[in-house]
Amino acid sequence: MNLKLKRPVIFFDLETTGLDILNSRIVQISYIKVMPNGEETEKNYLVNPGVPIPPETSEIHHITDDDVKDQPMFKEIARKIAQDWIGCDLAGFNSSRFDIPLLMEEMYRNGVDFDIEGRRLIDVMNIYHKKERRNLSAAYKFYCGKDLEEAHSADADTRATYEVLKAQLDHYDDLQNDMDWLHEYSKMQDFADVAGNIIYNDKHQPVFNFGKHKGKPVAKVFEEEPSYYSWIMDGKFAQSTKHFVTKIKLQMGLRK
Repeated sequence: MNLKLKRPVIFFDLETTGLDILNSRIVQISYIKVMPNGEETEKNYLVNPGVPIPPETSEIHHITDDDVKDQPMFKEIARKIAQDWIGCDLAGFNSSRFDIPLLMEEMYRNGVDFDIEGRRLIDVMNIYHKKERRNLSAAYKFYCGKDLEEAHSADADTRATYEVLKAQLDHYDDLQNDMDWLHEYSKMQDFADVAGNIIYNDKHQPVFNFGKHKGKPVAKVFEEEPSYYSWIMDGKFAQSTKHFVTKIKLQMGLRK
């Protein structure tokens, strides 16, 4: 089944130096840009992370320091990617908890404004886990009837993720071929920031999802305890979290 699109969607996958969203670096980024008319453009970049790739990580994705030593650093391609993704929705496998937060950290780190506000975010893994609860290789075998060769290669995983979503739409009658609907369905929680530190409550108010103020509206906490904002900005929080709470802080100032 072909996707019904109102605007382009980017299917993407990252291979990285590790699983720590705040400190890991990208070593490969692959994406397929699918246009509403069905036209596809595929890009694949190996990236010099500027730090050694741990051997145990190379064993998983098979990318070594030698493979990337002559490749561009992320800062050299970040603006090109951000420009190419303007006006696009985003889709991936475990993208809401890993790929999108880590990509945003890399963008912020290199001075590129990469905002996901207004984009539909489709996490194919969450759809799969709600329906079958397994990994990408199993999803590819189940839905597409094929073995996933070169698993943990960003380009292979990107293509598999794209094919799995189309097969899911064929397989389940209750899945709607609509990006708005898939955006909502593929959520596990209603995150306000991609790191999951801020979520929306049933009144669609951004509330803290951690610490002593868990469940309390962010704006109310900042009114009652202004120093909490500074504590977050000085702490080891994702840039997406800091960016989001800063917007709330600025909005509070405009309302005064």
